[in-house]
Amino acid sequence: MIKTKNNKDGKKPDAAVLTIVFLLLAFGLTMIASAGVILSKTKFEDEYFFFKHQLLYGVLPGLLILYFVQKINYKWWKKVAVPFFFLALVTLILVFIPGFGTSLQGASRWLDLGPISFQPTEMMKLALILYLAVWIESRGERLKKFTEGTVPFALILGLVGFLVMKQPDMGTLGLIVIVAVSMFFVSGVPITFLASLSVVGIFLFYLFIRLAPYRMNRILSFLDPGIDPQGIGYQINQALIAVGTGGIFGLGLGHSRQKFNYLPEPVGDSIFAVTAEELGLIGAGFLVFLFFLLAMRGFKIARYAPDRFSQLVAIGIVCWIVFQALINIMAIIGLIPLTGIPLPFVSYGSTSMVFILTAVGILLNISKYSRAE
Repeated sequence: MIKTKNNKDGKKPDAAVLTIVFLLLAFGLTMIASAGVILSKTKFEDEYFFFKHQLLYGVLPGLLILYFVQKINYKWWKKVAVPFFFLALVTLILVFIPGFGTSLQGASRWLDLGPISFQPTEMMKLALILYLAVWIESRGERLKKFTEGTVPFALILGLVGFLVMKQPDMGTLGLIVIVAVSMFFVSGVPITFLASLSVVGIFLFYLFIRLAPYRMNRILSFLDPGIDPQGIGYQINQALIAVGTGGIFGLGLGHSRQKFNYLPEPVGDSIFAVTAEELGLIGAGFLVFLFFLLAMRGFKIARYAPDRFSQLVAIGIVCWIVFQALINIMAIIGLIPLTGIPLPFVSYGSTSMVFILTAVGILLNISKYSRAE
């Protein structure tokens, strides 16, 4: 079990976490400027459109929110966790209502509210972490009873999962499940209960894959990337070419060849491939090392957090960021099927950036109350 210590406020936010986040942001902006130059010029006649948009609508607002959030006592989130969760549920429903939701290539993942457009799933990631932290803490020892712990947990996850799969977005659902189960695991529930959840989860994922041909195609291209290099295997093949071309030292910043309309989503979920191509194993390894350091520091904050709620929130936030990074990187290098999940702090996407930096702000506030041994 995680150790708990009662601490007084007054500390500054964790300098290591803040430093790592700033390094990741700088790394991400640099790679977006490089990876997006051709696509920006082609689509918007501005070589640095993606860089400017990410900076102005993602990084700067996110950092401003982070600054204010790290000053808010983490206990405030305990008070608003429930309404925040239900607000997130409402936004997930609104994407299916004409006039609110925006469909793109058959997927309903964006909510258009006049001047504001965002992805509700990014909001749900944070809302679910806060809600589960409150719910798990309130259950106490009842979590160890199957009908009072595991069953309600499965129902909560099932409700969120249903709305996410309706979009559809199986990659995000997988991440949400991993983060939620991680929080449930550290709360001390019996392993047998988690095993039963895993069996049901595996069966459902199998059904989701069988019911959608494009999901099965991703599995087939993962098992054999050469099965259809110009069709279902195109993206993974182009990604692997980029990674392999980079070698140890890379071709040099700005010298990627795959970003010249060969690699799909060069500033999105494929940006790690461009990173490996331009900066090589050394540059890509440095990026992975930053996420490793963030994980170690984040889990240390969680270990010495002042109470159960803050422990669970910290664990949820760190698992969200680290597992999302792992899933993205592993998919690009061919270790798991492609998921379409962005690389935290690095991939283009203002909604993801704002909510992740908000989560980091909460983690930093929790760090003010922690006392590492």
